[in-house]
Order: sequence, then structure tokens, then C-alpha cells
Amino acid sequence: MTSSSIAILIAFILYLLLMILVGLRNAKGNNSTADFFLGGRKVGPFVTALSAEASDSSAWLLMGLPGLCYLGGFKETFWTALGLIVGTYLNWLFVAKPLRKCSIAFGDAITIPEFFSNRFKDKTKVLSIVSVIFIVFFFTIYTASGFVACAKLLKSVFGLNYYAGLTIGMVVILTYTILGGYTAVCKTDFIQGTLIFVAFVVSSIIIIISLGGVGNAIDQVKNFDANAIAGQFGEEMQGKFLANKHFSILSIISAFSWCLGYFGMPHIIIRFMGIRSNTEIKTARRIGTLWMIIAYIGTFIIGTLGTSYLAGADLSNPILILKGGAAETVFSETMMKMYPAFIAGVFLCAILAASMSTADSQLLAASSAISHDIFHRLIKKDASEKTVLMVGRITVLVIAAIAFCLSLNPNSSIFGLVSYAWAGFGAAFGPIILLSLYWKGITNKGAIAGIIGGGVTVVAWHNFPASWGTIFGLYEIIPGFIVCLLLAVIVSLCDKKKDEDMLTDFAKYKSMAD
Repeated sequence: MTSSSIAILIAFILYLLLMILVGLRNAKGNNSTADFFLGGRKVGPFVTALSAEASDSSAWLLMGLPGLCYLGGFKETFWTALGLIVGTYLNWLFVAKPLRKCSIAFGDAITIPEFFSNRFKDKTKVLSIVSVIFIVFFFTIYTASGFVACAKLLKSVFGLNYYAGLTIGMVVILTYTILGGYTAVCKTDFIQGTLIFVAFVVSSIIIIISLGGVGNAIDQVKNFDANAIAGQFGEEMQGKFLANKHFSILSIISAFSWCLGYFGMPHIIIRFMGIRSNTEIKTARRIGTLWMIIAYIGTFIIGTLGTSYLAGADLSNPILILKGGAAETVFSETMMKMYPAFIAGVFLCAILAASMSTADSQLLAASSAISHDIFHRLIKKDASEKTVLMVGRITVLVIAAIAFCLSLNPNSSIFGLVSYAWAGFGAAFGPIILLSLYWKGITNKGAIAGIIGGGVTVVAWHNFPASWGTIFGLYEIIPGFIVCLLLAVIVSLCDKKKDEDMLTDFAKYKSMAD
């Protein structure tokens, strides 16, 4: 192992030890499920904001999107990022405060399935079961993307075997998630979100300066594009650049529609339920939105300028051109070229941060759905807090094991895995969350029909061959969201048996002070 590799390894070890230490320090405070799964609703605005955005912006922010942008996907990256920024702001604006108030008013819920069950007076428990099924299914896919990112990073930096990197990433994530619960996840997310922010800001400035300023940097990228289109960099990249050149209206709509996912993302909206007070949500919204804007600007700069930066001055004879799945390592390759080894190692931890901050949140949300909403509320209602916590931790292990199996393919696409899970959550839960907060007429049957319809539509649409027609190239979140919304509204309007207690509680919720 070279001295550079050793320096980077030391930075990684120190970072991973810090994450485990945070988990150990917060393990003592988890004496109840409310503490373990929601931090006792005592988390401040800064930690809540960065935790929400860090858990949202998984490794695809530092690997998937820069890789897409690197190979000529600037237009798709731009519209996707714009949709995500708009979605973030609207989620904080229209969901955060109402959801916190509503979750307290309807039985002080601490998980999304429990919130649905309480909100719609779900005596049959069908709604809880349906919600848990979709949460576990899509979170397992989502968690797999984080494991893949860890494996690709360790392989890119150390030449480590893909499967060894996969195992290391999973073990560290499991350690501090199982020990520390929600509070540890939020605090590690805060650290990780800060690291991601600094990495993008500092590296973006350096890469622009090293390419001779903004004007020269843009000129070099244009020359790179010209060489790619001319076929000098190979057929694969030529095809990607030409595809970006003919980016269609349908593609723009699909990319921007990522904004719909936020309203139904359990591991993000659960942060709204755990914040300390309603009055701090405005501060958290500003912090979170600013973080997102700067992070995505960094994505564009690293991804787009990385073509010229890594290729070297002579674009006709590039030193380094990342092809295929390797394009998703453009951030790590840029960091290793840009900085001394140890500093590069510190910034490369931002990728680990992005992977872990999402995977830990997803594991915790899926675990709470099984242990709290299925085991405690349906199977063994008299179970002690200690037993429920034990079941929660075992569930984390089981879901991680399944996600590990899904990650075993070294050619897995981080962006592809995230895209699928994102659509699933946005379509299955997004319309139901919005309707539950703003429309008193939605019923239990309407919510069940909407969740099933939206989730099944996403799975089916995702597996339809694109050759069936242009329309099937549309991102699956759009048809899924529409089906969920229509079914929820139509079934609720047809449901003549309105629950009077639900209507009374809804009126109390709307009258609650901010």
C-alpha cells in the first residue's frame, strides 16, 4: 500500500470511529420507542434541517448525479436538481408544520404508518399493514444504493474488492444505527451534511481556479463535448453526449417530477415530526433549502468541469476518461487529484457520509414500521419497551441483510436504485400525506386504495419495456402519483360512512395554535 493510500485510510478510519462514537454516546438515552425512533421530539432546527437534507441527498448526490453530468447529462442533471430543490422547499413549507401538529393531535404518532392509522381511525389495521409492506419494500431497495456507493468508493480509492467494501460499509452503518437510534442518526447526519457542504464549496472553487477561471473552464468543457460528439472518446460517450443534445420535453418533465417524491418520503418527513417546536420549522426550512442549492451547484461544477479537469490539458489524448459505471466515481477521482492524500481522504468521507446518512435513516424508518406498527400494535400489544426495541434492532439487521444481497452486483447503478425507490415512496404516500393534512373528506378506504394503486403502478411502470411506446419512457413517479391521488379522492367521495370521531379530531387539529 502506498503512502497516499495509507494517509487516506487513516482519514477514513478516524471518520468511521467518530460515527461509531456518536452512536455509543447516544445509546444510553434510548429508553423508549419514542426516544429511539423519534428522539423524543427534542431535536433542534439546525440538526433537523441538515439531517433531513443529508438523509435525502444520498450517495447519488456525490456519485450518481456528478457521474450523469460528467458524461454529458447536464440537462438531465439540471432539471432533476431543480425539481429536488423546489420539492425540498415546498415540503418544508406545506408539510413540515402541519404534519408535526397533526401527528401530535392524532394520538401523538411516532411513525408514518401509526400516523396513518390514527389519522384515518383504521380499526381494521389494513392501512398499517399496507403502509409497512411498501415502506419495507422500497426502503430495502433504497438502502441497497447506499451499500453500493460505499463499495464503489472503497474500490475506487483503495482498489479494494467490491464485496469487501460492501461488507465494511454495511457493518459501520449498522453499528451506530442499532446503538444510537434516531438521535444518533440525526447527529451523524448533521456531521455528514456539514462535511458534504464544505467538500462541495471548497472543491468547486479550486476546480474553477485550476482551470483558469469560469470562462476558460467553460471553453474547455465545450472542447471536451466537441471531441466526444466527434467520437474521439469512444462510442459509449459519443452516444451519451448526443442523447443529452436531444433531451426532449418528456425527459424534462420526468427529471423535474422528482419534486413529487418529497411529500411521501418517510425518512425525510419523519424529521418534521421530531423537531423541537413548530416555531423552529421556518429556521430549519431556510437552512435546508440553502444547503440543497449550494450542494447541487457543487454537483454541476464537479460533474461538468470534471471532464476537463481529469482529462488534462490535451483533450485529444486524455489522461483519464471514466467510462460506464466508473463515471459515478468522478467526485472521488477529482478529490484524489486535487488534494494531498489526507485532505483528500477527509473530503472523500463526504461520499461515505452521503451513503450512511441515507442508509441509516432508511433502516431506522423501516425498522420502526415493523417493530412498532406490526409487532407492538398488531402482534403483541402488551410487549414491553425493551422487547419492542430489541425487535427494532433485529429488524434493522434483517433489512440490511436483504439490501446487502440486492447490492451484490458490482454493475448496480446508484442512480437507478434511488430513482426506483424515490418513485415508489412519492407515488404511494405523497398524495395521502397531502390529503390527510388538508382535506377532511379523505377516508380510510380512500387512503388504502391510493397507497396500493400508487405503489403497484410504480412497480408495473418501472418494468414496462420502453419499446412499448414513448409514453413508457416517462418517469414512473408521475403515473403512480396521479393514480394514487385519483383513487384516494374517488374512493373517499364514494365512501358514505364518514367517521365522526375522525372529523372531530381533524377540526381540533386545524384549530391548534402554531
